[in-house]
Amino acid sequence: MLQEPILIGRKQEIETLKRVQDSYKSEFLILYGRRRVGKTFLVNQFFDGQFTFRMTALANATTKQQLLNFHTAMMGFDPGLAGSSPPSGWFEAFQLVIKLAEKDKRAKKVIFFDELPWFDTHGADFLSALEHFWNSWASLRNDVLLISCGSAASWMINKLIRNRGGLHNRITERVLLQPFTLSETEAFLQAKGAEYDRYQLLELYMAMGGVPFYLENIQVNRSVAQNIDRMFFSPTGLLRLEYDTLYQSLFKQSGKHISVVEALAQQPRGMLRKELISKSVLSEGGAASIVLNELEHSGFIQRYVPFGKKKRYVIHRLADPYSLFYLTFVKDSKAQGEGAWLARLNNPQWRAWSGHAFEYICMNHVSAIKKHLGISGVYTEVSPWRSQQTEPAAQIDLLIDRNDRVINICEMKFSIAPYSITKTYAEQLTNKLTAFRMETNTRKTLFLTMITTFGLQQNQYSLRLVKDALDMNALFD
Repeated sequence: MLQEPILIGRKQEIETLKRVQDSYKSEFLILYGRRRVGKTFLVNQFFDGQFTFRMTALANATTKQQLLNFHTAMMGFDPGLAGSSPPSGWFEAFQLVIKLAEKDKRAKKVIFFDELPWFDTHGADFLSALEHFWNSWASLRNDVLLISCGSAASWMINKLIRNRGGLHNRITERVLLQPFTLSETEAFLQAKGAEYDRYQLLELYMAMGGVPFYLENIQVNRSVAQNIDRMFFSPTGLLRLEYDTLYQSLFKQSGKHISVVEALAQQPRGMLRKELISKSVLSEGGAASIVLNELEHSGFIQRYVPFGKKKRYVIHRLADPYSLFYLTFVKDSKAQGEGAWLARLNNPQWRAWSGHAFEYICMNHVSAIKKHLGISGVYTEVSPWRSQQTEPAAQIDLLIDRNDRVINICEMKFSIAPYSITKTYAEQLTNKLTAFRMETNTRKTLFLTMITTFGLQQNQYSLRLVKDALDMNALFD
């Protein structure tokens, strides 16, 4: 017997869906996010078939084909339409949705359009019809929940979120569905029957992130290394073939987005906008801002304002583990087949990648870090910092500036055993803390915080320097 799929995690998103479902007014919710992150699954599982109307657009279809698809979906909800002709256009199609909704006696009429951007074919006037449907009917009632879902981030952002026409400021809720956290990834794989320890889960997450569809393809009777071999290094591996399709499905001019991601993969600690433009195919101006905003909205990059700096000094960093892994080990690599991943373990390339990938994960799990530091309720600002005076430049990749007059200076170290601070590293840490205090003139107390995989080996240097030591278990909270 097939096991019914279960909804893992997504607590905040579920709360949002409950809120709009119970709302005293009509709501227009858009749900967007990268391909294969679980948008459709979330909506279908939450509403459990209780839709007034739902349909999914066809990829790369004509307007005529989309309207035929609409008519077929409509007959599933209103069998009385059998034998009728498909609507001649989207304005007529939305009138059929209105008639169907007015027959529905449920307290909330849930109307779900999946992969909404695909409906917007050339000359179809789909967006105008959608605007008219919402403004002239749905928004005037108090019992309609319109949900629009899509992976094409460029369209969702520019045509809905930043709409300057009839839908300007009409979106009442928006949800960017992110990949699973480490905790959600652990729960998801345990539900599949996996028995990996947390180091193995961390290794897996560092390679592919928390995209549910990728995790669904994990064979739990195989080791993590075997799964990485199969999915990345097999000639037909899912994640060997995913990279170009991923960006093409999200962005209309994906070449520009890919050039930004690949430039940032070469500089994992991040780049200023000016540096990034010089290393990619972007040119200065509004078009560059659009590309960077779209990548940030989709969760591929993050921006940080360095400590003590103004917004024009913003640093852009790659935030997607899958892209970093693919560009480091798979793209342009001839290595394929069984053992391809194990052959790389602990070589210089692996050590450099694992350090940066672990840093990415720590920066994406700051809320879990704060919880284990006991400061969840304290207002904080997270940023990097780079010395302008020391040579070589001292750098802090993650500092947590707290409102209780403390700054956690976080050092993140990936290792396969408890981490030991050497005399040389202790001197580097001391110099870094001194440079930070002198250059920033901060009067706050500095707490050196070590975040490692298996914890910190106590010695004279750790006892003297480190105020807080967290291991990888903190990231799973």
